[in-house]
Amino acid sequence: MEKIEHINYIKVPIAKVYETLTTQEGLAAVWTEELIVKPELGFVNEFGFGDDYGTKMKITELSENKAIKWECIASDPEWVGTGVSFELTEKDGVTSVVLKHFDWRELTEFYQWCNYNWAMFLLSLKSYCEDGQGTPYQKRKF
Repeated sequence: MEKIEHINYIKVPIAKVYETLTTQEGLAAVWTEELIVKPELGFVNEFGFGDDYGTKMKITELSENKAIKWECIASDPEWVGTGVSFELTEKDGVTSVVLKHFDWRELTEFYQWCNYNWAMFLLSLKSYCEDGQGTPYQKRKF
């Protein structure tokens, strides 16, 4: 099994980062403007990227200001059955975010493309939390 793993440091309190990663407003500013999100364990978040099938992530863990975990139940076939987690810690007003996208069946070209895009996600998260302006999918150049 393959795993994507990134870390970034965001100069804001942990509560701001957690809120951004768990709310409609936050994820719309950071990842995609086409979404239905609720910060509830078991809820299935829906994310659209201009495609026909969309991405559905079931929330399997919500530990306030510590961790978030999603299970992909609908998306590109390579994503279905994978998981995404965000582990948060704070030290001296700086929040570290460890993003993992795990249980990939194999390392493919799509895996490599997603690896790049998760790094871009963390950059967007940092920009939004620190400066108030993220770069969701609809505002990115591909």
